[in-house]
Amino acid sequence: MKQKSNSKEKTEKIRHSLSHILAYAVKELYPNTKFGIGPAIENGFYYDFDLPETISITDLEKIEKKMKEIIKKDIKFEKEIISKDKARKIFKDQSYKLELIDEIEDKKVSIYKSGYFIDLCKGPHIRSSKEIDINAFKLSKIAGAYWKGTEKNKMLTRIYGIAFGSKKELDAYLKQQKEIESRDHRILAEKLDLFHIDENIGPGLILWNPKGAILRRIIENYVLEEYFKNNYLPVLTPHIAKKTLWEISGHLSFYKENMFPPIHMKELNEEGEKDDYQIKPMNCPFHIAIYKNRIRSYKDLPLKYTEMGTVYRYERSGTLHGLTRVRGLTQDDAHIFCTIEQLEKELFEILKLALKILKSFGFKEFKFYLSTKPEKYVGTDEIWERAEKALIYALTKLKLKYEIDKGGGAFYGPKIDLKIKDAIGREWQCTTIQLDFNLPERFEMSYIDKKGKKQTPIMIHRALLGSLERFIGVLIEYYAGDFPLWISPLQTLVIPVGSKHRKYAKEINKKLRENNIRSEANIENETVSKKIREGEIQKIPYILVVGDKEMKNNSVRIRQRKKGDIGEMKLSKFLEKIKKEIDKKL
Repeated sequence: MKQKSNSKEKTEKIRHSLSHILAYAVKELYPNTKFGIGPAIENGFYYDFDLPETISITDLEKIEKKMKEIIKKDIKFEKEIISKDKARKIFKDQSYKLELIDEIEDKKVSIYKSGYFIDLCKGPHIRSSKEIDINAFKLSKIAGAYWKGTEKNKMLTRIYGIAFGSKKELDAYLKQQKEIESRDHRILAEKLDLFHIDENIGPGLILWNPKGAILRRIIENYVLEEYFKNNYLPVLTPHIAKKTLWEISGHLSFYKENMFPPIHMKELNEEGEKDDYQIKPMNCPFHIAIYKNRIRSYKDLPLKYTEMGTVYRYERSGTLHGLTRVRGLTQDDAHIFCTIEQLEKELFEILKLALKILKSFGFKEFKFYLSTKPEKYVGTDEIWERAEKALIYALTKLKLKYEIDKGGGAFYGPKIDLKIKDAIGREWQCTTIQLDFNLPERFEMSYIDKKGKKQTPIMIHRALLGSLERFIGVLIEYYAGDFPLWISPLQTLVIPVGSKHRKYAKEINKKLRENNIRSEANIENETVSKKIREGEIQKIPYILVVGDKEMKNNSVRIRQRKKGDIGEMKLSKFLEKIKKEIDKKL
């Protein structure tokens, strides 16, 4: 274990040192450059530059070549502690470094000399560039980055690099990146015609094309059916509410930067309506309002409300990414109101249901995290202890291994996070089960117990898929677009061999649709091979080719995805086969 830790520490030093060598190379090639910062990051490093000229991705090869020349010189990394005055003299022509020096509270600062390049830096670094394998790093991309991450500051040029301890590790990483690119849900979704984003509508706001809408509806219908089987009650709520609602909930205090600005009603009508409205970032206060619509008894609990609720959150445009980071998202949201005595059972049932649903989509590997009481919290120590024990009980009863994130809970309650592993080993946040002692108090929620006294219910926030957008994005990448038959937007494609077979193709297509098979017939005047190729690009599970023989035998010639031609089959037999596969969620 210690050896791995040392290896990781050495790699971190190599990455940090490579950022300095990158800056050294840039200084050699572009002498009038001003330097920002250059840290080690996950899988590599970067450095921010204020360059005297614009560079492009094609210039990276030249910079990388210069870096390798510098590394071969066996330059040393030498640390020196100097006064701030001396540092100001060294960096007199470097405005960004001078700014950093002024922000340092200590009287002395740390610098590193590496050959002819000097940088303001605490380290640590390797001793010599000979410790770097010149075949184990690569400059990867160029991006714009505001100085100190603030939009008011100047945009600098950020050069990224990837680096590992050996060429073997770099090659493995590059291979994985190539696999990630081939599974990019944004590219696949375009090929499969699932969704798009229109600049006139706005970034992070998804337009679902017909096939994407079908995929989404299949997922929604399936999970809602499972929820209803487990005694969840459907609710529907508005997309906006008075600003006062978000003041009571506390969202305007702790979540304001993620909310869209309020709608000022006075500006919208002559009647002078005073109450401002705000578009919802969450569904919880609405579900609470439905709970509070009548007096509740302990006999009513647990009460489970579920909604495919679309919410809107202001995410910075630079962080938006296809379906996995959006501004308008729909959650398979649910809120459970229960007593402390019911907590263990409810948490167990939630986890069991989450695993059943995720496994039905084909996910096999999961990681669980339990976040416990932070330093600042609401509620009593006793209720926190019981709640955490209830979460542990649910995890233990299902024999689930978990990691504890000590102190990582929200101030209003502990939680369980479930992450799914995709086909290439990446982890994605999916299910969240969050206990809440805060909102029930804020909204003065209550129920009448057996003794006729008012008690405050415990609230469980629960989203098993997370957001549908993110989940579908993960699903596309998990299957590389080859969806299981039961959720494929298009399950069969019927292709006639010639014009005289078109009528039969239409009849087959009609019978498939009458049997709830999602099917289309391609009767365009194109070659059969081209139509088959198009169907394969669309990743349709079954392509049915029909000609003279099939018309005579009331049959279809079947091409199965990834298997090719599997032979002729009576239509009745094929319907039996495909229905069984759909029922088994294959």
